[in-house]
This record gives sequence, structure tokens and C-alpha cells, in this order.
Amino acid sequence: MASLPTHDFCTYNFSMTYENSLSFARQLDAEDPLREFRSRFFIPEVEGKEAIYLCGNSLGLQPKSARDAVERELEHWQKLAVEGHFEGRQPWLTYHKQFKEPIGQLVGALPHETVVMNNLTANLHLLMTSFYQPTPDRYKVLMEGGAFPSDQYAVESQAALHGFSPEEAIVEVHPRPGEYTLRTEDITRTIEEHAGSLALVLFGGINYYTGQVFDMEAIAKAAHRAGARVGFDLAHAIGNVPVHLHDWEADFAVWCSYKYLNSGPGGVAGAFVHEKHADSRLPRLAGWWGYDEESRFQMQKGFRPMYGADGWQLSNGPILLMAPHQAALAIFQEAGMENLRAKSKKLTGYLEFILTSGSLLKEYIQIITPAQPEWRGCQLSLLLPRIGKKVFEQISKAGVTGDWREPDVIRLSPIPLYNSFEDVFRCGQILSQGIRAVEGEGTSHEI
Repeated sequence: MASLPTHDFCTYNFSMTYENSLSFARQLDAEDPLREFRSRFFIPEVEGKEAIYLCGNSLGLQPKSARDAVERELEHWQKLAVEGHFEGRQPWLTYHKQFKEPIGQLVGALPHETVVMNNLTANLHLLMTSFYQPTPDRYKVLMEGGAFPSDQYAVESQAALHGFSPEEAIVEVHPRPGEYTLRTEDITRTIEEHAGSLALVLFGGINYYTGQVFDMEAIAKAAHRAGARVGFDLAHAIGNVPVHLHDWEADFAVWCSYKYLNSGPGGVAGAFVHEKHADSRLPRLAGWWGYDEESRFQMQKGFRPMYGADGWQLSNGPILLMAPHQAALAIFQEAGMENLRAKSKKLTGYLEFILTSGSLLKEYIQIITPAQPEWRGCQLSLLLPRIGKKVFEQISKAGVTGDWREPDVIRLSPIPLYNSFEDVFRCGQILSQGIRAVEGEGTSHEI
């Protein structure tokens, strides 16, 4: 893949595909085969009206089935107490195993390559302990410039724990001057330049700030050619875009579940370990739940890991966090990731059209997310220099729930499970009104 251009308003003409009208948006909603899934979620309200919730890239909405899922486990606990580990409809001892098939479908993995456990950063540290094994010659970690801070801090601390200066050990790839997204050729060239000293390539699947989908397959191949291992943070990718970790031969990956997977704030996370490492004796921070389950309760010394990703588990699963995760994943399985991706492209494309078809929005907003649908997910990142924060405050008051990122970006993410085309149309109206209010051309008014 060559460059990933941002939006040149002179070259994009969507008039044959979309219309900037409420009636057209409602027509698209009426034709949407996934429209029924919106009713499966609680939509928050602003001033007594349903919010236009475009913030699922930070926290997904609550499935209405989540409460029943949690209450079932509370009742299980109430009635069976410790015997709940072994009895009941879903004994807690094996509760985590139900996630292998649905998670495997979302990340393109074999069942034994995935495990649901812990939180994202804890899993990143656990897997870096195994897959970042620096030597005096090979000690560098290559990552995207401007990666999410928790990834930056994790890598800094891992380098320091091994006795290396983070400034020397961490190699960052930044966009070219005047650009906002990374070019794949720049990533792979930087990998090649550091081939002799590179121990690990760690990249996000999607950049949280720009919404750019990275070419994970190309990155993995380049890393392995350079003799390095490769891992991905899928926090913004899982449940958003197609992922094929097994086929791409990623060594490991981690993710959270509270964004696109709608599994609740601080929800249980997950990890992937490629089957080529399934029975390896890689160094790891071991725990009881990662011990061979056939003899786990013999309580013997000498750690013998489970086969596959399960061998990286530490403790028994947090059932009250796993329950809403189960409810949310059931919705994904019913809707189908291919169907969700198809709607996502159409829904995000309509938001793009709305933002680029009006003269006022075109004048003030620059979309820094890649223009090609295959290199973005649900998110569009809007650059509004000088007035961005004030516009964000205006649209928030008017009922649009988006996300503000310093210094001057509004992130909007129409989610195919619960957002509508009418949401997108009304968002465009509210943005226009917000800009007018900030620039003194008028005041916001109710739509």
C-alpha cells in the first residue's frame, strides 16, 4: 500500500450515492437489515431526548441483555456459593471457555490461540514478558509515534526493567511532515533499517487518534523478515474491522472489551498467542490458572503451562465481568461481523458525505482519518483548529456524544450495531449549528 491520503474536497463526489436530507437518511434506515439491533441497547439521554451517541470507540453502549446475564450469576452465587464453580448451567470453573469460538471469529484465530482474562495493559505486560526478550544486540521496540499512552508507558517500563534506556530502546514511526497518517512503506522501511537491533514490533491495529487501520499483515511480515517478534494492540480494532491474526502469523495480540465489544466499563480483556508458541517454554509470569488443568488441583510445585494461550492465565475468571461480555458477544454472533462491517462502511461513508457536502463544514473541518474505507473503521477524526473545543462543547449540549482529544480533534464513531443514518444526518446539522454559534453567525437552535 502506498500513501493514505486525507480528504481533498475537490475530488470527492458522493452525489450519486448519498443525499444530505432527513428523508434520505430515514430511507437508508428503513432499508438497513441490521436496524433491529439498535433496540437491543440502552441509548442514553440528553435533556430528556435520546443522545446521538457517537462515542462507542471509547465506551460501547449497554446491551439490554447484560443485566440479566449478571443477575443470573448473582443468583448462581446466592444459591450455590462455592459449588457454583462446578454446578449449574455454566459452572464458573470452565466459564471462560465459551468465549474461544466467538472471540476467535473476531480476531481470526484458532480456539486455543485466544484467552479472555485480566485487562488490556496487564495482558500487554504479561505477553511482553514472554515476547520481549532483549539482548545486548537486539533490544529495540518499534511502535507507532503517538501510540495510546498506556502502550507507551508499558513499553517504557519493560525496556527499563531490562536495563535499557527507553529513549534508546524505543523506535517510533511518525507521519511525514504535513501528513496525519502513517504510510506502510515508511513503517516497513523503518523496520528494515533497524533489523539488526530490533527485538519486537508492537503496533496498534487502529490508531486511536486518527482512526487509521494499519496494514497488520505487511507489518508482521516485515517484522519477521527482520528477525523480530510482532504483537498488536487491538483495542480499537476488535469488533470494528476484520482481523486475521493466525493467517498474518502475529506472535501475540491483546485487546479490551469495553469499546466496540460493548462489554462494560473496565470489562474483561483478552489475548492471542499464535499456535507456533502453543507448547513453547517461553519465559512468563505464571499463575495457577495457567497450569495444566488435568492436574491443577494437585497443587504441585513446578509450573506446567496449559497448551496455547490458556497457559498465560493467572487467576480464575472474573465471572461478574465475563457475564456482560457473554451477552455482548452473543449479539455479535447473531449480527455477523461481515454484515456489521458492510454497514459500518456505509454508515461512516454517509458521515463523511455529510461532513464534506456542506460549505460551512467543509470550510472549518478537516478529516484526518484515511479516505479509503478499507483503511478506516467506524471512526472519523475531525480536525478543527482554534475553535474545536468550543464546537465540541456546543454539540455536546445539543445532544451529540462524541469524544474530544487534545489539541484540536473531535472523534465521532457511528457504530453499526446501534447507530442510525438519521443519527449521522442530525449530527451534521448540529455540527453546523455549533460552528455558527462559536463563530458568531448565529446561535444553536433545536432540531
